[in-house]
Amino acid sequence: MADFNQKGNRQNGSDDRVAIGVRAGWLGLGSNLVLFIGKFLIGLSAGSVAIMADAINSLTDTASSLLTLIGFRIAGKPADSEHPYGHARFESISGFVVSLLITFVGGQFLLSSINKIITPEHIRLSPMLFVVLILSIGIKVWQGLMYRSLSKKIDSATLQASGQDSINDVITTAAVLLSAIVEWLTGWRVDGYVGLLIALYILYNGIQMIRTFINDLLGSRPTEAELTEMEERLASYQTILGFHDLLVHNYGPSNRFASVHIEVDDTWTLNQAHQVIDQIEHDFFTQLQVELVCHLDPVPIHDPHYRQLRQAVKRLLRMIDPQLRMHDFRVSGEKIYFDLVIPNEALYPDAVIRQMMQEKMTEELGNYVVEITFDHSYLL
Repeated sequence: MADFNQKGNRQNGSDDRVAIGVRAGWLGLGSNLVLFIGKFLIGLSAGSVAIMADAINSLTDTASSLLTLIGFRIAGKPADSEHPYGHARFESISGFVVSLLITFVGGQFLLSSINKIITPEHIRLSPMLFVVLILSIGIKVWQGLMYRSLSKKIDSATLQASGQDSINDVITTAAVLLSAIVEWLTGWRVDGYVGLLIALYILYNGIQMIRTFINDLLGSRPTEAELTEMEERLASYQTILGFHDLLVHNYGPSNRFASVHIEVDDTWTLNQAHQVIDQIEHDFFTQLQVELVCHLDPVPIHDPHYRQLRQAVKRLLRMIDPQLRMHDFRVSGEKIYFDLVIPNEALYPDAVIRQMMQEKMTEELGNYVVEITFDHSYLL
């Protein structure tokens, strides 16, 4: 029953996320389409490459809103036999396609702007041109605030990026308006130069978005806040001896999974150990919305010989590098096994650490042979 309730809660959360994402998609689609038509007609009548560039930027925003709409609908589909972890990553796929489209359009208008600089032409100014540009700025400010507000409700990187893109559009449209005012007051033909700056700005944002969504699709590192929250929660359980090898991955913004090794007293019964890790997994899901899988590591804490060797090995490791962290410590006859977490800025390479550790153990502990599994964790 607990599993059923958890899945039901997750489905409800997914439905809410889809509804908000779809609402943002429709609002963005309508407003961007109006902006594109208005800017395109004005840019065409005025002969302004900067306004045309800004109009096509609004067209890409329209396509972005359409893809956001489609992306959230597909991302909200439940898991099936071919996609057991759901479809939430499609949100990142749709964002990646939008970023490619934005980058392509930026490149095309970069060429158009260069041609306009080489062969400049006067803009045919009219009162309607200024009215459309001022209204465009107002609509984009509203749009940016709308996207940001909805992105906070569902913690959506896609909507957050759309919000930032809208604020960027405020800047680009203001630059177009400024170029029109400059030509109106002075007669200087700055339209091509402003179009060039807008094209470069579009290219920069497109490339940044590509990098962001590629990282999402490849599987990026959890934030420090997420890791700290999970580690603090694990450390709060007084019944366990410790934990290590916390690994976090996701299949979309609302589908987070993790695994961890939990150290427990080896005198516990299986039922006792199962009850403890079952409670931990339940707490992670209800409190952090993370599906956690725990692996049990029994530790013979009541064996004095084991404790003595463990403390000695810890001390020797600190002598080599205070940053080194050991776990999965085991003793079998004359062999000592353990895993060693290597920080990104370790003092020595793995082979040197192994050699130094073997030499120090032979000096202080006798004929023990050390078997080290090196763990290069990028979550530290």
